[in-house]
Amino acid sequence: MIAVGAILLLAFTSFLLSWRSDQSILGRLSERELVAQNWLSKLGAWLGDLFVYDGFGVAAYSIAILVIITGIYLFAAKRGAFSLSRKRISLLWIWGLPLMVWFSIFFGFFHTANPLLGGKVGYELNDFLQDYIGLIGAIIFMVFTAIVYLVLRLKVTPEKVSLYFKSKAREVQEGFEQEDLTTASLTDEEKEWEKSTLEGQAESSQDITQPTEEDEEVAEPHLKSSESAPPIITSIPAADGELGMEIEQAVEEEELFDNKASKLVQDFGEFDPTLELSNYQFPPIDLLKDYTKGKTITINEQELQANKDRIVDTLKNYKIGIAKITATVGPTVTLYEIVPEAGVRISKIKNLEDDIALSLAALGIRIIAPIPGKGTIGIEVPNQNPSIVSMRSVIASPKFQNAEMALPIAFGKTISNETFVVDLAKMPHLLMAGATGQGKSVGLNAVLTSLLYSKHPAEVKFVLVDPKKVELTLFNKIERHYLAKLPDSAEAIITDNSKVINTLNSLCIEMDQRYDILKEAMCRNIKEYNAKFKARKLNPANGHKFLPYIVLVVDEFADLIMTAGKEVETPIARLAQLARAIGIHLIIATQRPSVNVITGMIKANFPARVSFRVQQKVDSRTILDSGGADQLIGRGDMLYTSGNEIIRIQCAFVDTPEVEKIVDFIGSQKAYPDAHLLPEYVGEEGGTSLDISIEERDGKFREAAEIIVIAQQGSASLLQRKLKLGYNRAGRIIDQLEAAGIVGGFEGSKARQVLIPDLASLEVFLNEEKNN
Repeated sequence: MIAVGAILLLAFTSFLLSWRSDQSILGRLSERELVAQNWLSKLGAWLGDLFVYDGFGVAAYSIAILVIITGIYLFAAKRGAFSLSRKRISLLWIWGLPLMVWFSIFFGFFHTANPLLGGKVGYELNDFLQDYIGLIGAIIFMVFTAIVYLVLRLKVTPEKVSLYFKSKAREVQEGFEQEDLTTASLTDEEKEWEKSTLEGQAESSQDITQPTEEDEEVAEPHLKSSESAPPIITSIPAADGELGMEIEQAVEEEELFDNKASKLVQDFGEFDPTLELSNYQFPPIDLLKDYTKGKTITINEQELQANKDRIVDTLKNYKIGIAKITATVGPTVTLYEIVPEAGVRISKIKNLEDDIALSLAALGIRIIAPIPGKGTIGIEVPNQNPSIVSMRSVIASPKFQNAEMALPIAFGKTISNETFVVDLAKMPHLLMAGATGQGKSVGLNAVLTSLLYSKHPAEVKFVLVDPKKVELTLFNKIERHYLAKLPDSAEAIITDNSKVINTLNSLCIEMDQRYDILKEAMCRNIKEYNAKFKARKLNPANGHKFLPYIVLVVDEFADLIMTAGKEVETPIARLAQLARAIGIHLIIATQRPSVNVITGMIKANFPARVSFRVQQKVDSRTILDSGGADQLIGRGDMLYTSGNEIIRIQCAFVDTPEVEKIVDFIGSQKAYPDAHLLPEYVGEEGGTSLDISIEERDGKFREAAEIIVIAQQGSASLLQRKLKLGYNRAGRIIDQLEAAGIVGGFEGSKARQVLIPDLASLEVFLNEEKNN
C-alpha cells in the first residue's frame, strides 16, 4: 500500500505537468511503440487521467495520502512503532473522502480556468448544484458543509473563535501598554518633539475636539485600568424652579470565560500525583521468566480424537445421541462442546459425570450443562501434557497493556487461550479459597504483580496481612513505595493477629474520613474526586488531597477468625459494605471455606469469587454457590465468578525468584520518606490499669458512667452490650469507675454497687472532680 500510494503521488504530480501531451495516446495505451511523457510512462498517464482529469482533480491527492498512511499503519502498528489505532484509521478514511469531494466541487467553480482543478466529478457536481439551486444556493451549500465539517471534525465552535479573537485583542492591548511604557521612557527632548507634533496635528484637524475636564475625569478609568468599566451618567434636565439631577448607573463587570481552576490548569497544567516520584520506572518485563519460550499450545490430535470417541461411546451406551461435537484446546484443559439430539434431557448427561470420567481415565472432569449463552453442553477434560501460563505472557498481552481500568488484574488464560483481565475497582472485593498447595499464594502474587506493573506508587497502596509470616515477606522491600501501615508499626506487613484488629479499625477511620472529604467536594466516588482534584478545582488548604487506592490483602482469613472472631469480622464486613466508593478494596484468601469462616455477611459483600481446588463439594458450594471446584486438577487451575457465569482459568505462574527481582528493582529506586500512614487507632488495650488522673481515662469513660448510673447496675457485660466493646476494655472501664468512686468494689458473682444515685448527681460529681 505504501508503494501504491507513492506511485499515485508520482503519477498525479507528473500528470499535472504533461497531461496535454499525453492526451493523444490515452486511447491507444496498448500500442508499445507510443511513448508517454509521464514519469511513470503509460501507467502514470492512465492513473492521472482516471483520478485527476476524469476524477476529482487536484483533490485526488487525498487518496494517495490516505493509502500511504494506511500502509504505514498496517506495516508498523503491531511492532508498537505507530500510534494510530484501527479506529482512528477508519475515521481518517470516513472524514478524508468527503473532504476530497468537497474540494473537488469547490475547485469545480474554476473549471473554465483549468479543467484539472476540480476534475470531471467536481465539474459535474458543481453543474448539478447550480442547475437546481443556482449559483448563490451552491455557494451557501458549500459554506454550510464547510462549517459542519469544522464543527464535527475539528471541533471549531463559536466559543473557541470568540476566545481566539479575545486573546488576539488582549495581545494588541498589551502591545499598546508596552508602547505607552516605551513612550514614558523617552528623553525630555523626544517628549517635547512629540508634544509639538501632537499639538500641530490637533490644530490642523477640524474634526477633533478638545475634551473638557469632566470628560477627562470620565475617561480616566479607561486609561488607568481595563479592569472596571466607567459608569454611565445620564442627566434629567431641570424644570422651572427645580434642580436638575444626574443618574449614575454602574456597568456590569464582564464575566471571565475561564474560572480560577481553569486558569490554574492553563498556567500550571493538571495536578500530577506522580510528580514526587517523577523518575520512577516500572519494572521491565524481562524480570519475568518466559516458561513457554515463544512456543504455542501444541494440539495433540490423537488425544483429541481418542477423547472424542470415548465421550461419544459412553453417551451411546446410555442411548444418548450427539448431533455435533467441537473441541477448544486450552493451556491445561480442553473443552468439548456437544449438541445432543432432540429430546435428550440435560440432567441425564449431567448425571453421567462419573461415568465419563471413568471412560476417559482422567481426573477433574467437569460438565457444564448447559454453557451460559450457548445452546451446547460443555465437558472439560484435562490435557495429558498441560502447559504453564507464565506471568510474562499475560503482562505482555495487549489486553493487559491497553486495559483502561483503575486496578487491572491479569489472572491468567481461559480455556480459549485468551488473557483474562478484570478490574478490581469494579469487583469491588475479591474472595479467594483453595486447599493447601493448589496455587492460592501464587494467585495472590499474580494479583500484586499485575498492580505493580500497571500502577504508580502514588496511585495505589497495599495493606498486607500475612499470618503465615513467610508468604508476603518479600514485599517489605517496597514498603516506602507501595505499602501502608499504622503510624506506630515497625513493619508494614502485619504478621501479628492482635495488630490486625487495629489496622482494620484504622481502615474504617480512613474510610469515614474519605467519605467526609467526598461530601465536601460533592463527589460520589474516588474517581470523580481525583479527577476534580487533578483539575485544580479543590483547594488543598481545605484538607483536600489526592487519594490513592488502598488494597487490603489477607492471606489466611480463617486463622484471623479463629483467634479474633467478631473483632475481625465486624470491621471487615463494614469495609466490604461501604469502602468501594472511596477506593478501599479487599482481597481475602482462605484455605478453609467453611460457613463459620465465610459467613453470610462476608459472602453478601464479595460478589467476585475465585476458587482453586478444594477437597469437598460443600466447600465448593460455600465459595462459589455451586459445585465444580472439587473437580479441578490443581496447580493453578481455578474457577472465577463475579455473580453470573463461572469461568475456568489457568492462573498465571509467578515464582518467588521473579517476585524477588521485581521488588528489588522497585526497592532500589528513590522512594517516599516513609510508608503511607493510616489514621491512628487506639485499641481496647489503649487504657491503663492505674487510671488515677482524669487525662489517663478511657475515651468512653463518661458515656459508660452515664449508662451505669441509669441502669444502677455496675457490670462489664452491660458495657459490652451497650457500647459494643470487647471484654478487656469494658473491664478496664469498670476498674476506672471504681477508682473514681462511681461504683463499688468486686463482689464475686454479684453486680457492683453503684454509688451515684442519678445523672444530676453524676454531673455534679464529675464537675467537682474536674475542678479539683
